[in-house]
Amino acid sequence: MKSEIKRIKCASVRLASLVRISDRAYKASDFNGNTDIIPASQVFGRDYSVSKSDAYWISLWILEKKSITYSYKKVAWIDSDTGEVLPTYIVEHHTPERHEPVSDNTIQDLRR
Repeated sequence: MKSEIKRIKCASVRLASLVRISDRAYKASDFNGNTDIIPASQVFGRDYSVSKSDAYWISLWILEKKSITYSYKKVAWIDSDTGEVLPTYIVEHHTPERHEPVSDNTIQDLRR
């Protein structure tokens, strides 16, 4: 039987500090001075692609309820079981322009 992947939409949040205060919660402080409590189940690990400061993958739905500053610049789907970033696919549909058929296909610039 194929198991269903549980995925959660997360944002990469740069934090000044993220301290575990209990088995179930972290105390997060951003660079603007905002501090809030984040459930441990909603923190999915570090974002190692950010090099200037510590960034963590935190679920978007909990960030919307908290006072921590974040942006939508770096958003990804995270596998909730493994904590890995899932690939993001963008589907674009292209509808070609309609052109009227012509009776003569000769190109005047190339004609001798």
